[in-house]
Amino acid sequence: MKDSQGSFQQALERLATDQVPSDSRHARQIARRQLLAETVMAEGTMRIEDLTDRFGISLMTAHRDLDELVSRGLLRKSRGIVSAAPTSLIESSDVYRVSRQSAEKSAIAEVAASYLEPGQAVFFDDSTTVLQIVPHLSTRVPLTAITNSITLMNELRKVRDVTLLGLGGQFHNWCNAFMGPATTAEIKKLRADRVLLSMSAITDDMVFHQSPDMVETKRAMFDSAAMRILLADHTKFERRALHAMIPLSAFDVVIVDDLTPLHRVEQMRERGINVVVARVD
Repeated sequence: MKDSQGSFQQALERLATDQVPSDSRHARQIARRQLLAETVMAEGTMRIEDLTDRFGISLMTAHRDLDELVSRGLLRKSRGIVSAAPTSLIESSDVYRVSRQSAEKSAIAEVAASYLEPGQAVFFDDSTTVLQIVPHLSTRVPLTAITNSITLMNELRKVRDVTLLGLGGQFHNWCNAFMGPATTAEIKKLRADRVLLSMSAITDDMVFHQSPDMVETKRAMFDSAAMRILLADHTKFERRALHAMIPLSAFDVVIVDDLTPLHRVEQMRERGINVVVARVD
């Protein structure tokens, strides 16, 4: 993080491949906030003035960015000092997730798109892996897309011949999505052909997430879809999360990247799980 200019440019390049909104000012803002968050996470605690020097930004801009990160549960701020928040939701935040394993997510999303057919209704969750499917939808339209993610809604509205159904409910800033009883109630009224979703962790052939509200939202989508597709990069097998959702065997397709250890892929297939391996360029 010491070479802030180089890191900033790398973050912009990563963001460009992650299908964030293309407006340059917005992209710079997202990249800067991600770097601020990562810098504080790496250091533990920092003076806000030190961040202004490191990133070459004004004190007002620093406070505005930090306030946004605080509202997402990533950081804490008090009396000119900012520190990393000791919460498991850090790794669930879209700010934290957006640039991680971008090549793997893109490869997985491309394979996932091949399971969609024109005319279908599809649930898309709020995950950054599912977000990567947007560039591949133009060959699958017309589609009806149903999602609780504000980020995905903003991207899908740019795709021609996609009918967008936005799920409301209680808005959660840390993931930029709607969740809760009102959201799940709306989901249960619908029946879709496909659901594409991702989770935080896979342990003992069970998928997990840090947020119980997120688990319920994704479970509702799962229950309301005819075909259930899980998108999981190799890091999901290295993580742990608190709340279990459903076993891998319940999914019709589990798409992983080719960095997933071969023995894990073989174990899943031996247990009857339909695993498809996406090749990462």
